[in-house]
Amino acid sequence: MCSPEEAALLRLEEVFSATLARVNSLVLQPLLSAAREPSEPQSRECLRLLQQLHSSSQQLWELTGESLHSLQERLRHPDSTGLESLLLLRGADHVLQVYTEYIESYTSCIVVQAFQKAAKRRSEFWRGQLKALRQLLSGVGSKGSVGTALIQALRQPLTHHVQQYVLLLLSLADTVPERHPARELVVNAATLFGNLQSFMRQALDQAVATQALWPTLSRRQRDVLCTPARRLLQDSQDVPVTVTPLRAERALLFDDALVLLQGHNVHTFDLKLVWVDPGQDGGTFHLLTPEEEFSFRAKDPQGHAVWQWKVTQAVCQALRGKKDFPLLGAGLEPSEPPACRCTAHTFRAEGRFCQATYEGEWCRGRPHGKGTLKWPDGQNHVGDFHQGLEHGFGIRLLPQASEDRFDCYKCHWREEVYKGYFQEGLRHGFGVFESPPQAAQPFRYTGHWEKGQRSGYGIQDDSDRGERYIGMWQADQRHGLGVVVTQAGVCYQGTFHADKMVGPGILLSEDDSLYEGTFTKDLTLTGKGKVTFPNGFTLEGSFGSGAGRGLQTQGVLDTSALPPDLSSICKRQLGLGAFPVENRWQGVYGPFRDFVSAGCPGDLQEALLGFHVQSSRELRKSQDYLCCARTQPEDSVGRIKDSLEELLQHREPKALQQYLRKALSNSLHPLGKLLQRLMLTFQATYAGVGANKHLQGLAQEEVKQHAQELWATYRGLLRVALQGGPSSDPVSLRDLRVHGLVLPLVLPSFYSELFTLYLLLHEREDSLYSQGITSLTFPPWHAPPTTMQRYSLVRDKCFLSATECLQKIMTTVDPREKLEVLERTYGEIEATVSRVLGREHKLPMDDLLPLLIYVVSRARIQHLGAEIHLIRDMMDPIHTGGLYDFLLTALESCYEHIQKEDMRLHRFPGHWDSRELW
Repeated sequence: MCSPEEAALLRLEEVFSATLARVNSLVLQPLLSAAREPSEPQSRECLRLLQQLHSSSQQLWELTGESLHSLQERLRHPDSTGLESLLLLRGADHVLQVYTEYIESYTSCIVVQAFQKAAKRRSEFWRGQLKALRQLLSGVGSKGSVGTALIQALRQPLTHHVQQYVLLLLSLADTVPERHPARELVVNAATLFGNLQSFMRQALDQAVATQALWPTLSRRQRDVLCTPARRLLQDSQDVPVTVTPLRAERALLFDDALVLLQGHNVHTFDLKLVWVDPGQDGGTFHLLTPEEEFSFRAKDPQGHAVWQWKVTQAVCQALRGKKDFPLLGAGLEPSEPPACRCTAHTFRAEGRFCQATYEGEWCRGRPHGKGTLKWPDGQNHVGDFHQGLEHGFGIRLLPQASEDRFDCYKCHWREEVYKGYFQEGLRHGFGVFESPPQAAQPFRYTGHWEKGQRSGYGIQDDSDRGERYIGMWQADQRHGLGVVVTQAGVCYQGTFHADKMVGPGILLSEDDSLYEGTFTKDLTLTGKGKVTFPNGFTLEGSFGSGAGRGLQTQGVLDTSALPPDLSSICKRQLGLGAFPVENRWQGVYGPFRDFVSAGCPGDLQEALLGFHVQSSRELRKSQDYLCCARTQPEDSVGRIKDSLEELLQHREPKALQQYLRKALSNSLHPLGKLLQRLMLTFQATYAGVGANKHLQGLAQEEVKQHAQELWATYRGLLRVALQGGPSSDPVSLRDLRVHGLVLPLVLPSFYSELFTLYLLLHEREDSLYSQGITSLTFPPWHAPPTTMQRYSLVRDKCFLSATECLQKIMTTVDPREKLEVLERTYGEIEATVSRVLGREHKLPMDDLLPLLIYVVSRARIQHLGAEIHLIRDMMDPIHTGGLYDFLLTALESCYEHIQKEDMRLHRFPGHWDSRELW
């Protein structure tokens, strides 16, 4: 005998079948006819989506008919037709699939507003259909747009129908005995449709959120990102997050990609090649990709948990190749994505894999395992990879100059990699060499080579000893002046001969003790020398050490000296004068000078500027031939020609700045290539172990020199471009200075490492400054009742605008912009005083200093000393003696006064205390 629930299911299917037929005639058929024969690509896409939705609706209608038929048979012959014959029970998985396809088709139309776009073509018709549409719907008022009514007409019947399915199936499950053969089918169907209800709710919410995203993006960003199948999972405008080092303005997590927006640039990362690495501090997690590595930091633990969980689950979903059911992250599959994966990726960043497509196994962002590399020029490699390098047995095919012929190499590869220039099959010029990790003494060398040997200026990291050598080389050995920096913060400068220290040198320890004398190879003091301690005491005599006896000395201790000034300790800089800044990186500058001198030949651009790779001794000669002797495709010729033509169109000062910014950020432009090489050398010298305060002067010199060389390269490119035009530059162009134009553009590329050195160098001063701010108080000034304005100034925080303005000095890396912030702060202070006095008042230095101290103390700028010294060192010399110089001097005076423990505002002389001012 049939149950009342089965009869209710029959009536439900009859109503839904009729509703689907009516929706088809009222909505889908008119929409399709309105969208026929579109002329624009977007309209064609809308037509395709509507056709797909119509097809899904037809399948759903046919399925409903089959389900209705099975229910009718059951009600007609209850004795011979069992409960398990119902399509909803025996074919629940198939029914679920049809419903899911309809939901996906419907939400795709919502994402790109297909209903609204199609309805616009027959607006009069749809206004006439509104009454019929509203009769089809329940709970919808008489007001509302046509688009809203169309969306509801396709959504509401389905939502209501699935909801009723769940209720009736649950009721039916309660009526079926425990041991009934169909009970398991009923419970399973109820569970599946319950999951479908949750999935549908989530899918609709994601579609609406995605559709609302597109108007907030620029047209260019929308054209790149908007696809019907893409769904927004998280937006940093809803849950703020900071992304470093890319400094993205906005982060968007879709179901197939992570997108970082940076100005007009759109950085898209395939989720199949994203690895989530939880941070150690609990507030940051890291993401690894084949060509980028960056960190996500949220403002609070809740935001951190949301982003990390959603990225992790989105990666899992992307790897499974289908959307999770019933909810994101709630499937039966593991919630942690595997570290090892198999997929394909085309490399875009400059390097030996540039434009190559790797297909195979990956591990944590690097090719690892079996795989295939293919380059556009026909070169390919099939074999084993280890941590991103060819390692183990592999087969390399190298195309010959003649067509359809290849050189084939079958050999074992090693992880040893050299990136740089070659000459006659040998490393020659600038290059970077990484020894295999399993080598007896692993190291990394960045510097100059001559006939296959390290020679000239170079940097070498010894990972086992925790040391970095910066200095001169000859015949693969340290030879000449050099600086050794250790992880313990100890620095040595002296002379090397055949890889050994010879003669006297100086040693600076972490506590600023200075030793002048001789050493052993492991920087142990030996022989005659002199130690100057941080408190000014000196010890001069003979030093030595024995097994288990520690350091021994015999000499004279002088305790009469006064403690040295902090500025004298800051002046202890290593490398200055030892390595002339213009000679350090000639191997980097030289190829670009040669390229410009040769007239910028596009067919030889790669040979002159390419950064080639040698990753196996067996392939040295063949790879040299491939990379250096063969000409590049013709598009290289066209690319450099286009660059020169664009250069001629941007010669005026305002346009020139924009052109240089664009060129420096383009890895294919000669200026962009040069900047990337210089960034590589800078990081190799001053990052990690090289982050030592005694190298700040060395780094500062290099940044300025790099700006000059980039400007010289630009001027050389301009001369080449002008061969077919005027023979002279505009006067305005000749008058431009490197400090005012180029340095602000290149400084951000070196700022992280450079500012770290300033922080370390002025750490002690900044500590005293922070203590001074803590102890500094500003009590209300005592004054007669007629001058209560004075107390009101402080009580009402009248200098709040000046304080907030000064805090912006930390938001930019450009010295000129920092000075402009200081100038605006001065203007805010002067405007406040003038407003209180009721008349315009120009502040002299004696009046400005106390007020500026007040503003500085309230701004609480971290590392103000490092900021001041960087501005002073990097600002344009044309400002010397001008207003900016005056204001910076005033800020320096404030900084010095705040460091004094006994400083009080009312002790400052000047007109600030006079009643006339008030």
